[in-house]
Amino acid sequence: MIGTLHIKNVGIIDDISINLNEGFNVFTGETGAGKTLIIDSLQVLAGGRFSKEIIRHGEKSSFIEMLVYVNNEEYIISREVNISGRNICKINGRLTTVNELKNFMKKVIDIHGQQDNQTILESSSHIKFLDDFIGKNIVEIKKEYQEKYNRYIQIKEELRKNYGDDKEKQRKLDLLQYQLNEIEEANLYEGEEEELDEQIKKLMNFEKIQKNLEESHYKLEEGILTELNTVIRSIEKISDYDKNYEKILEQIQNAYYNLEESERDLYNYKENVYFDEEEKSNIETRIDLIQGLKRKYGNNISEILEYMEDVKKQLNDIENMSEYIERIKKEKQKIEEELEELSNKMHQLRIEFAKKMSEEINEELKDLEMKNAKFSVKIEYREEFNTNGKDNIEFLIQTNIGEIEKPLIKIASGGEMSRIMLGIKKVLADIDEVPILIFDEIDTGISGIAAKKVGIKMKEISKKHQVICVTHLAPIAAKGDYNYFIQKEVKDNKTNTKIEQLDEEGTLKEIARIASGEINEISINHAKELRKEKVA
Repeated sequence: MIGTLHIKNVGIIDDISINLNEGFNVFTGETGAGKTLIIDSLQVLAGGRFSKEIIRHGEKSSFIEMLVYVNNEEYIISREVNISGRNICKINGRLTTVNELKNFMKKVIDIHGQQDNQTILESSSHIKFLDDFIGKNIVEIKKEYQEKYNRYIQIKEELRKNYGDDKEKQRKLDLLQYQLNEIEEANLYEGEEEELDEQIKKLMNFEKIQKNLEESHYKLEEGILTELNTVIRSIEKISDYDKNYEKILEQIQNAYYNLEESERDLYNYKENVYFDEEEKSNIETRIDLIQGLKRKYGNNISEILEYMEDVKKQLNDIENMSEYIERIKKEKQKIEEELEELSNKMHQLRIEFAKKMSEEINEELKDLEMKNAKFSVKIEYREEFNTNGKDNIEFLIQTNIGEIEKPLIKIASGGEMSRIMLGIKKVLADIDEVPILIFDEIDTGISGIAAKKVGIKMKEISKKHQVICVTHLAPIAAKGDYNYFIQKEVKDNKTNTKIEQLDEEGTLKEIARIASGEINEISINHAKELRKEKVA
């Protein structure tokens, strides 16, 4: 149960602390006083979405904290949300993620309001309601089924990946063979891209290369070498007079021979410079081919060749996987037989208990002044296995005599939906493991005897769970074990929420106020009569 709830800077709530109790806790008060904000705060603390618009005006963050007892253990849960959107969630002082907080709190708190009835409207959740009702009779079967189903899914995935399906296998083989042929036919080699880039640059700059080669060759042959030859002849005439002259002569001669070799190379280069349009086109085609392969198989030739080797390996693996495929196909067949047997056991249990559940819920609906309503559970046994067997479960309702049964989602009345939801919760109260149930104005659209019956049902549920209820109806407020009055006050030009746990006198006055709008002797006496009917 929730012991203490502390809320700071949420909407018009400045800083309040609420001490709650076991049993039936009822919140009433003025419209706009902050009742919904309290429930919103609990939803945020349960890991729900938080809109920064509800951070109190002028503040940078909201903070919500509660002391809760679960299985006789004490937990302090807190969540702080900054206006920037940053979250700080803690469980017993340990930082945790919003998702971890949500997973923990869904075992602790169950919040119901006009919008939260959507859970019951969703047919996907109906099988859980029914299985919860069946309880221990289905738990072990479902556990065994789930273990085998997980392996079944794993095998199907292995077969898909490893081409246990003959059509899928052939499709993959064809694709891999096509890829291999495409790469092999390209006859790529390392460094080819660089060579092609160099060749295309030469062709694109043909005129510039030719001009500069010819000019360089001419100046070297007719200028530099001729002049160096003259220098050599001059020094030769004096080389016998000084060893230093001999030395420099040798250096110049070596330079001459090197330049002479360079001159021959330049001559060959310039003689072999040409432009061929067909060669240019072939090179461009080759470059385009490589670019196309890069888009498919890798960022460069090296990666493409690596991809080709991987394709060869995959082809070899697939062609040699028959023995493994046959083995897991046999395992799949065996598991399918076991899943079929377990699915059928669950199906029979669900048929049996769906009838009991329908009968009990219909009794509850009669008590909730829906005497002509008829609740039923539709069960379809399907071909494919799913996480819950082969059953598809949907709750149906007939609200009036002569009408046909319809899915819950077809019900327009919020009041009817609230009572149906409450009836289901009452039937599941003994087996529901969530200790705290919160009802936020689910009494909308009902009044009179129906309101009184709703109060009685919540009171009965509170024998097994801590119940917190926000209501505007006196018959419901009158059933409360602990009543809280929520009001707003203006202080220093700011509106603040104030909450007060009422004593018996205060409770009677509040019941009188919401019953008639006035507090007088007549309304007080009426409140006393309503309190006399309080369920023990």
